[in-house]
Amino acid sequence: MEIDEKIELAAKWISDSKNLVLFTGAGISTHSGLPDYRGPDGVWTRRDKNLPPPKSLPWDQVKPNAAHYAIVELLKMGKLDYVISQNVDGLHAKSGIPFEKLAELHGNRHFMKCLSCNTKFTYNDAGWDKNVWGNGYRTDNTHKDQPKCPNCNGRLISSIVNFGDPLPEDELEESIKRSINSDVFFVIGSSLVVHPAASLPLYAKKNGAKLIILNRGEIPIQYNPDLRFHEDILDVLPPIVEKVKEMEKTK
Repeated sequence: MEIDEKIELAAKWISDSKNLVLFTGAGISTHSGLPDYRGPDGVWTRRDKNLPPPKSLPWDQVKPNAAHYAIVELLKMGKLDYVISQNVDGLHAKSGIPFEKLAELHGNRHFMKCLSCNTKFTYNDAGWDKNVWGNGYRTDNTHKDQPKCPNCNGRLISSIVNFGDPLPEDELEESIKRSINSDVFFVIGSSLVVHPAASLPLYAKKNGAKLIILNRGEIPIQYNPDLRFHEDILDVLPPIVEKVKEMEKTK
């Protein structure tokens, strides 16, 4: 199919859906000035070639882009059930997606969490100075006088999930449930190679959801999407959302 036909079809599926789930990877944030990981100039791609990391904006200058706001438009139309993200940039929350509609499976660089009660805090609210205590990763050494959870006195750690760390159990369970119940599952900007998160589209497809994948890079063969886009995200996602708007007006 031509690109316009695929956009039309994706929009129809979304307009007709009752449980749309979006699954996002690093590719959705490249237009915000952040590099992806496995693209032609990605972090891991360059590392494997013994090249320095790609240039990136300072974190305090990174803002949501048109793709993030297109997702917000789906929420406003009542067409979005849930967003599952592998990103730690916090841009979905910044764009206006509420946390009850969002699973950040690999954490959020702006938040810490308590290992005992699972409450999340900004670093400021936790009283955590990175210059003194470092990033607070799960595997970091602890110090007896570092800040503790103001609710239960438990250990505070960065919410970021590094390689080898367990995923947040509550958000993973919710993501599995939403994936199984989805009727359209839309992957945006993910290479689908980091598990267990990358298993979620397979849960969706196995349970009857239409699987749409929008990603420029290669993906593992087992996903076999119902609709596949290779174009730039901004050339596909906002036009799909505009089409959905048009369709919703005629209902």
